[in-house]
Amino acid sequence: MIIMNAFSKWENFFQLIGVLLVFLFVLAITYFTTRWIAQYQQGVMKSRNIQVVEAFRVNNTKFIQIMRVGTKYLVISVCKDTINVLAELTEEELTWKPSEEEFQESRMNENFQEILDKLKKKIPRK
Repeated sequence: MIIMNAFSKWENFFQLIGVLLVFLFVLAITYFTTRWIAQYQQGVMKSRNIQVVEAFRVNNTKFIQIMRVGTKYLVISVCKDTINVLAELTEEELTWKPSEEEFQESRMNENFQEILDKLKKKIPRK
């Protein structure tokens, strides 16, 4: 009886370790797959002529964006089901235009810790 109890305890322990290993394996596969898809999408979007320069959220489903399409700058409204062109801007009409270098750096090199540090600096301390 005592031997059976000890055996079942060890069996339960090994089952727990097995489930934990399977969970960690699935978590690792998910992490690497997500990174691979993100890098693939970045490569596809990087070589295009369309870039979002700036975006402003009006509410949960509506945005106003400044987009660079080739050499033109367009102000568009993005809603749940529609996209409308509001205006066309010249490069001189922009108050701030990111250089190609700044645009790439802001999209690719910023990690979560840097974003969190920026937010901490903006929040006033009491």
